[in-house]
Amino acid sequence: MDTSIFRGETIAEVVRAGLVESVHSGHLVELDAHGQIVKSLGSIHAPIYPRSSVKALQASAMVRAGLKLKPEQLAVVCASHSGSEEHFKVVLSILADHGLAESALRNAVDTPLGEPERRAWGDKPKTQLAQNCSGKHSGMLATCVVNGWDTNSYTDPEHPLQKLIVEEFEVLAREKVQYLTADGCGAPLFALSLSGLAQAIHTITVSADPVYQEVVNACRANPLMIAGEGRLTTRLMEAVPGLFMKEGAEGVEVLSMPDGRTLVIKCADGSWRPMGPIITATFERWGVEAPDENVYIYGGGKVVGQVVAK
Repeated sequence: MDTSIFRGETIAEVVRAGLVESVHSGHLVELDAHGQIVKSLGSIHAPIYPRSSVKALQASAMVRAGLKLKPEQLAVVCASHSGSEEHFKVVLSILADHGLAESALRNAVDTPLGEPERRAWGDKPKTQLAQNCSGKHSGMLATCVVNGWDTNSYTDPEHPLQKLIVEEFEVLAREKVQYLTADGCGAPLFALSLSGLAQAIHTITVSADPVYQEVVNACRANPLMIAGEGRLTTRLMEAVPGLFMKEGAEGVEVLSMPDGRTLVIKCADGSWRPMGPIITATFERWGVEAPDENVYIYGGGKVVGQVVAK
């Protein structure tokens, strides 16, 4: 397989004492408030797996299909949660409100995603509730109940819910989805181009469609539900008014401001290290006040360099 296109361009450099020690390559697209591309690196029209960065798009399809949830419940449907007791409580409340038990979940089993939560979990067995996508799966199940659809096969790509999700993706991204597979949690996963993903995030941010506004506002109002204590997504959404943000596995990050400015990143090696520096540099150009998320390089306990966004 030729991976030369996928490797993309340098999106960040690791600089130690003025010398570039390492580089992070990948793909990046930035849209202005009108949805026009103002910056791009790499192959932004090549397909990628967006992983969990598209959970708000999946949730939009659920709400359009009749799912009615409280804001914190809708936020956890959009989440890759850390696995705190509060996360579990909200996920279980979605199931209980729709007459479902925890045993109805069909996602993969795991321990909590958050480091403190995983330590607190100890050596207890992996469960579906603890897996970071259990909120999304509870929303999928609840949507099935609302519509009278089968709850045992909701992860099948031919299930009515999954077909509606594909339709939502294609309307928002303005392109056809590609490469059907399964995500880590077991739900169907489709590939989109980075430019298509950026267009989708821009649209759910600025659209007057009440479905998109309900989903995005639920996320904005509940940043702790979207990720968890101490994580980049939660830190920045708590600090920057109106910010929508969502990470996906293998180095995918999406964010948008209320006016529609949008940034989407895919790190080619799946690394998270360049995300904070790239976002910090973008916010500085946008004039957005935000915490310093730069990554500094140390030597002998002193700062001797940093990760520099391109």
